[in-house]
Amino acid sequence: MTSKQNSYSLLSMKIVTEEEVIENGYLIIKQGKIADFGHLNHYTNDENLTEIHFSEELYASPGFIDIHIHGLNGADVMDANIESLISMAETLPKEGTTSFLATTITQDKKELEKALRNVNSFISSLNQRDVGSEALGVHLEGPFINEIRAGAQPPAFILEPSIETFRHFQSESGHHIKLVTLAPECKNGLELVKYLSDTGVIASIGHSDALYTEVVKAMEAGAEHITHFFNGMKGSHHREPGVAGAGLALPELFLELIADGIHVHPAMVKATFLAKGVDKILLITDSMRAKWLDDGEYELGGQKVMVENQTALLEDGTLAGSVLKMNDAVRNMKRFTDCTIQEAIQMASANPAKRIHAWDRKGSIAIGKDADIVILDEDMHVKMTFCKGILSYKGE
Repeated sequence: MTSKQNSYSLLSMKIVTEEEVIENGYLIIKQGKIADFGHLNHYTNDENLTEIHFSEELYASPGFIDIHIHGLNGADVMDANIESLISMAETLPKEGTTSFLATTITQDKKELEKALRNVNSFISSLNQRDVGSEALGVHLEGPFINEIRAGAQPPAFILEPSIETFRHFQSESGHHIKLVTLAPECKNGLELVKYLSDTGVIASIGHSDALYTEVVKAMEAGAEHITHFFNGMKGSHHREPGVAGAGLALPELFLELIADGIHVHPAMVKATFLAKGVDKILLITDSMRAKWLDDGEYELGGQKVMVENQTALLEDGTLAGSVLKMNDAVRNMKRFTDCTIQEAIQMASANPAKRIHAWDRKGSIAIGKDADIVILDEDMHVKMTFCKGILSYKGE
């Protein structure tokens, strides 16, 4: 397969860096890496690179990283076939997402094994080709969760937390599991949290009915993350803070947020931002296969899901993931909290990159990093996306 062009000069747009927004900037991509950037006054094109001229109203942002995504465009990680992962990788640049964690769901053990082996195959081979967004690993959501807080996770397949079972899953995945959602209050939960922490895997509290004191014990064992904050967990009461209260009160904890205005009320998104600050929040989509498709009937974990008016529901009315696009999450975060464009972008790029140990090559515009770049307008509409310097999406 001949390699696609991965060297460009991007000119005359604002550049969102870690420190500032550079007005009227330039960004040079060479061989898929960021080679240089700065103010247009300092630009030279000594190597005769292909130039793409933008306008000063547009922004060049680091590509978004979605660490919690089940599917989109008719595809789902649990399909356990390469074609579905290719479809996900090719579609994600439309929303500015240049890398992701393939996220599983509580399911029959054999189905989980197939899905994990499939992600391993994709990362080991096809992911190195020009298929768009890069799979950086696996988010194992379940099966070690609390049935009381199962939400859209099929309760029939919930398993008791087990180091041995996790080690088997990790082996099947080719050691690509980066993050595990589990309920630490369940029997053997704390032992698994400690094992995950000791082996460099993020232990994330989710689908959990833990009391505040149990969250503190989980943190002491190594938990440092909460899955889709406020959703699938014990809510906050002034005499029992639960998982939600713990997430707000304990500064060490990182929180995933589905900022669609459906899963969490905009006022609660703002309250969370005010309590935690920009460094501890990670924007996720938790999207399922209906994203980028029309309203109608779909499937998640073998369950029927009805999608209507941007909302995905099981037959009993339970929220079943989302159809949220990452650029919409960034726009919503800015709108709900009055944060800056830099802060909204940080929660979708730098923060997840640091969490999953990809910061050395992802998450910000810095020389030597992968040229994962998204061109956005003021309202966060995606105009163009580069994945490792390859033009993977070009809007109208």
